[in-house]
Amino acid sequence: MFFKRKESIIDPNIIKSIYAKDKIVRYAEFLAGLFLVSLSFNVFLLPSEVVYGVSGVAVILNKLYHLDPSFVILIGSIFLLLLSLIFLGKEKTANTVIGSLLYPVFVKLTEPISTVIDLGSTEPVVIALFGAAISGFGLGMIFKAGFTTGGTDILNQIVSKYFKMSIGNAMFFTDGIIVGISFFVFGFQKFMYSVISIYLISMMTDKVILGISQSKAFYIITEYETEVKKFILNYLSHGVTILDGRGGYTGDRQKVIMCIIPTKEYFVAKEGIKKIDPNAFFLVTDAYEVAGGE
Repeated sequence: MFFKRKESIIDPNIIKSIYAKDKIVRYAEFLAGLFLVSLSFNVFLLPSEVVYGVSGVAVILNKLYHLDPSFVILIGSIFLLLLSLIFLGKEKTANTVIGSLLYPVFVKLTEPISTVIDLGSTEPVVIALFGAAISGFGLGMIFKAGFTTGGTDILNQIVSKYFKMSIGNAMFFTDGIIVGISFFVFGFQKFMYSVISIYLISMMTDKVILGISQSKAFYIITEYETEVKKFILNYLSHGVTILDGRGGYTGDRQKVIMCIIPTKEYFVAKEGIKKIDPNAFFLVTDAYEVAGGE
């Protein structure tokens, strides 16, 4: 007897329902992230003259013309929102309005804190890196809550769409121009601070969004499939899934064992597989979230 597979119906309002979930928690996380990013900008990045994004433009113009950074960020954000409306449409623009307008407000509100915190004789590179870490943490909270601070993120999307390049290349292009200008304004040392800080901000943002990996995903190809499977099931007490694979060059069909192992058991799992089959091929990746399968 054959059963007709029941087709799933996708709710047309799925995006709205996602954003409606845990609203209070999300907004609290968003505001806390904005506070941290703004605090980091005023206390650490602005004094260190670290440049990235619209905030970087504010740092440069503050140095050259003594313009209020929050005012520059606000004007830049409004200009980019208008560009977003023209080139990306209403829907994409709506998702960035709140962050784009609140970020310069928070920068202005946290400005007095920079006069209270005395960094003394702290090394400039330490100040820059500490500020980058806090900023990255704050941005991670903002993105994890489903928001954005707008800024050059809008410009990246426009460049990606109309110049047919990836978001990563667009970021390299737009932020690269801003950071490159800092070389001529602040010199090579501050330029290096900015490059290192951008990397640290990106890394911290990813860590907050994804978390620290608690598990490893193993993909194993071995001639001793049964023995490896028993080792994982009986000795490590973890489930396995058998996938059908085919060699790209030979075309030979082979089984691929997939399993999720806690990071603390990574060494035992790896060495156990190698002990059973020294010629086993296996790929190990970080598994940031494991859900379902109960």
